Amino acid sequence: MKKRWPMAAILLTLAGGALLASVAVVGQQPGEDLEPNRVGKFMRAKLEHAERLLEGLTTEDFDMLVRESQALVLLSEAAEWQVLETADYAAESSEFRRAADGLKKAARDKNLDAAALRYVDLTLKCVHCHKYVRSVRLANLNDDRRRRDAAE
Repeated sequence: MKKRWPMAAILLTLAGGALLASVAVVGQQPGEDLEPNRVGKFMRAKLEHAERLLEGLTTEDFDMLVRESQALVLLSEAAEWQVLETADYAAESSEFRRAADGLKKAARDKNLDAAALRYVDLTLKCVHCHKYVRSVRLANLNDDRRRRDAAE
């Protein structure tokens, strides 16, 4: 009889890959080197907490899940987190904190399945926000180029 992967394991694998792909670019302008920049280093710290969340899920370490989700909430309140000053970005950050708090609650309740789903939700919040930041920065870059071209 064939063993089947539980849905949570598949979702965790996909979410981890999406998080890795999204974290790398939020702190950069198009054409800029990833490191060394302040936001890039900050996002690297966020990634490390997210990796420990995945570790906590796979080892059923609920204390680690509580600790790392709380660390992400605190990071999201830091000045370095605020890479844009828009209402949409503030809403994205709020959604991220809500997702991290949901993960923390699931961990405190020792509900591994709920924690895994909250991790996926948290990861999707990251991906969505990073996509938004890239689109705003690209639009700003295009506006700057148009102004420069018009001035020439």
